[in-house]
Amino acid sequence: MRRRTFVSVAGGSLAALSGCLGNGGENGNGNGGNGDSTDTRDATETEDGGTATPVEDPTITIATYDSFVDGEDPVGPWLKSEFEAEYDATVEFRTPSSGINQYIQRAQQGAEIDVDLYVGLNVDELIRIDEQLDSALFDSLDGEIDGSDRVRDELRFDPDGRAIPYDTGYISLVYDEREVTPKTFEDLTDSENAGELIVQNAQQSDPGVAFLLWTIHEFGADGYLDYWSDLQDNDVRVLGSWDDAYNAYLNEEASMVVSYSTDQVYYGDQPRHQVGFLNDQGYAQPEGMARFADAPNPDAARELMEFMLRPDVQGVIAQKNVQFPAVADADLDEEFDAVAHVPPEPVTFGYDELAGNLDGWIEAWARQIVG
Repeated sequence: MRRRTFVSVAGGSLAALSGCLGNGGENGNGNGGNGDSTDTRDATETEDGGTATPVEDPTITIATYDSFVDGEDPVGPWLKSEFEAEYDATVEFRTPSSGINQYIQRAQQGAEIDVDLYVGLNVDELIRIDEQLDSALFDSLDGEIDGSDRVRDELRFDPDGRAIPYDTGYISLVYDEREVTPKTFEDLTDSENAGELIVQNAQQSDPGVAFLLWTIHEFGADGYLDYWSDLQDNDVRVLGSWDDAYNAYLNEEASMVVSYSTDQVYYGDQPRHQVGFLNDQGYAQPEGMARFADAPNPDAARELMEFMLRPDVQGVIAQKNVQFPAVADADLDEEFDAVAHVPPEPVTFGYDELAGNLDGWIEAWARQIVG
């Protein structure tokens, strides 16, 4: 698909047909064709007397989350511009309000899914897909994506090779060093820090789920609720989303908030934007991209996935998405390395550990903490 001429040949040889034509996907307006339209574009005569009609470039439709395409200098528009400049394709984005749930529901209803890629998939959502659907929502691409062998092994979270990591975050604390110095989980329950911690609701927020899982990793399935009871006794504040929690922190309603270890990429090394790794740990939260099983343009989607794993592109994705790259050879500048902090001991739960357990852990937490 890279800067090739697409032609469909009528009444002549097939030798001129080149490039990745997909499987009859969307037109340049993002609307699927009905198969009945007549192509009115100018046809050219081939050497053997047939006719060749230019084929419209494919449109790759990506479903993702809001901040990937909106906000201050998001990565999505840059990705679209750079890919379209190098490849004969158009990139369009959709940001469904219910995220991956929209496509789970459509699959359950047998409805068409006219999207090629989902960008922003995590292990929690992958487990939800597998628990709720009997048929495959995404293709298994293990070994088919050039560059996927360069993805760091510790970030791979899909045993079936459907979700390919493209970046990762590490959940940590962000704190005001003038007020608190959190070093351990026990520090958060110390009476001196009463009312100073803001967390997200694990029923509504990815960082909220990650912090909950971090406490389960630390205290075990039999002990995490006791730890959360101690947090409650110390007046922990549970707000809905990351935005809710972080805005409250920016308004100085508390001295600690659960957030990401890349906080200083945006705010710099300021007293109120210190990164805290409890027990020298941070919870890894890789994000993946996956191609829908019925993608209108599967070959074009594959090339976009490969593009996103290139070292130069990985460097820009990391900096604009304020996350860490998924590959070890990403092109990153020294300034990013200086302010983006990797925990001494990254921890996480894998697919097999979460499958069959995640929903129960969240439900038990919700009954005690927000119920």
